[in-house]
Amino acid sequence: MLVAKQWTVEIAIGEHDGNTAAEARLHTEDDTDLVGSGSARLHPADEDIPEIGDEVAVARALSDLGHRLLLTAAADIEAVSAEPVRLTW
Repeated sequence: MLVAKQWTVEIAIGEHDGNTAAEARLHTEDDTDLVGSGSARLHPADEDIPEIGDEVAVARALSDLGHRLLLTAAADIEAVSAEPVRLTW
């Protein structure tokens, strides 16, 4: 029997004075709760297009979340193997 798992990533975006902040929060069925964060800043000479700031901030938050998930996996492997682990991209 195939067992499916579902993980959810919730993304929150906020903007204030040309600065955009994003948070990507991972929820799993086993109560893992990891958070990645990212930000973007409007250069004073650039046109203010909020969607671009959102995209950059969210991409950075997701990248940070992915890195934190790899670190968590490495720590979990070390806990069961008693061997140092280094997971890379």
